[in-house]
Amino acid sequence: MKTLVTKIAGESKYIWPDDAVVTIGSDMTAAPQFFIADMNESNAMIVENVTPPEDWKGCKYLLSNGVWSLNPNWGDPNNPPPIPDKP
Repeated sequence: MKTLVTKIAGESKYIWPDDAVVTIGSDMTAAPQFFIADMNESNAMIVENVTPPEDWKGCKYLLSNGVWSLNPNWGDPNNPPPIPDKP
């Protein structure tokens, strides 16, 4: 597999099979089936030949030097925190 990560934090945003053609350009990333307008050569990079965790979801994991770790800032979008009552 390959993943598109942010350069600063190493946040894994997308994953694809190794044979997928993903091109990072100066203004966006071209991926199979879609474009990623907010990720480009200034803020993102492709890491190839990785094995993502079984429960991988976009932004849930960080990847640094081939080591996956849970992103402490990730929240499950399927289980959002409760909205506080208005005073």
